[in-house]
Amino acid sequence: MTTGGPDEVRCMLMRGGTSKGAYFLAGDLPSQPAVRDDLLLRVMGSPDPRQIDGLGGAHPLTSKVAVVSASADPAVDVDYLFLQVGVETGEVSDRQNCGNVLAGVGPFAVERGLVAAADGETSVRIRMLNTGGLAIATFPAPGGRVDYTGSAEVSGVPGTAAPVVIEFPPDGSPLLPTGSVRDTVAGIPVTCVDNGMPTVLIAASSLKITGYEDPEDLEKDLALGGRLREIRLAAGPLMGLGEVEGTTVPKLSLLAPPVHGGAVMTRTFLPVRCHTSIGVLAAASVAAGLRIEGGVGQDVAELPAAGERLRIEHPTGFLDIEAGVDAGGPRPVARRTAVVRTARKIFDGTVFARPAGIASRS
Repeated sequence: MTTGGPDEVRCMLMRGGTSKGAYFLAGDLPSQPAVRDDLLLRVMGSPDPRQIDGLGGAHPLTSKVAVVSASADPAVDVDYLFLQVGVETGEVSDRQNCGNVLAGVGPFAVERGLVAAADGETSVRIRMLNTGGLAIATFPAPGGRVDYTGSAEVSGVPGTAAPVVIEFPPDGSPLLPTGSVRDTVAGIPVTCVDNGMPTVLIAASSLKITGYEDPEDLEKDLALGGRLREIRLAAGPLMGLGEVEGTTVPKLSLLAPPVHGGAVMTRTFLPVRCHTSIGVLAAASVAAGLRIEGGVGQDVAELPAAGERLRIEHPTGFLDIEAGVDAGGPRPVARRTAVVRTARKIFDGTVFARPAGIASRS
């Protein structure tokens, strides 16, 4: 914590991929999770649908936090804890990763002096504490300083920026957490995949929608929302996640044939809000799921040759991702997964949290 008092915290606001979040050094936050989470709710302005009294942007995609520290593991540079801060609820969840916020972790680590930048390209080895997985982020740092400018484009983000290449080495965890290529959940055929993000793949047509609807229209469809909730609550225990009523995993990704030359069109739920694009790790799970022979995705996808990059279409564009699957053994196993994202530093300074004990009146 800073010397200015418990409500003043050093913070960097960054855009990572198609998300935006507040990045903190672990040492600048309270060590007790409950105290830390209370502070973060006040920093983000939650609970309040507008988050008018904090940093949050009134949407799950802009109410995120990264907590970063130097790692004690010699094989890793930094540890990264992702926290999803509720918008209208006073909840802070560590039950999932975020691959978009992850795009800013490497640059943040250099900015805060946790990792020395190389002159040219810098790679930062990141342990994702939420799941224990490893990611390697590589980005330009000419002269030992992070360069955020470049020509890489990310659908859903205005303009261009420097590429951040994120590689996810295989960790040996089950790609199919239920042990089956297909399951029937709440009467609907699904494929449950975990290639970094527990995700349930569902053919949109099986829910009597096209999969091309506007996210806002899907959110307003109460009957669809009820069916998705039923599927998610039933899939959670099957995937080894236990009771998922109050969590944000598993994600649900509705699949439809592509319309812009990609592999598949998606509509992904967070779990209630429909993503205006798709998260990196959800896309990694979708891509791996499409490569599994007999999965529900193969009924709707148009796949390129094995080994080629997959283009995952979403409501505001696409995400290109490399996701290989080794099907030679008794069960399919994920191989190297890599994606190009961008990140940008928005501000660096001190954030002043809403005083404790003041509740939202919205």
